[in-house]
Amino acid sequence: MSAVYDDIMSSLNELLEMAEGKQTGAIVHKRTVRELETFTPAEIKALRKDSSMTQKTFAACIGVSVKSVEAWEGGRSRPDGAARRMLGLMKTNPNFAEDMGILISH
Repeated sequence: MSAVYDDIMSSLNELLEMAEGKQTGAIVHKRTVRELETFTPAEIKALRKDSSMTQKTFAACIGVSVKSVEAWEGGRSRPDGAARRMLGLMKTNPNFAEDMGILISH
């Protein structure tokens, strides 16, 4: 038979075993998502410098415009959720962008 048929039959057999009390449901692992960090303009600039990046390269790694990085570092605006998550990853590991293949050294 096909792989899809086999998967369906396997799932149905598991359900039948659960209904008969022969098997318990799958174990569910609870997970907590780490809160998004907030960053001051000085912290953002320090993260960029610790990563040895220009504003242009830093912006490209995070996926924002250079104007955004300039505004963050100048205190005129703040990064949003996705950018804050990326900044948090870079804070944990200054080489994050390189380690993940986002930044390629030549």
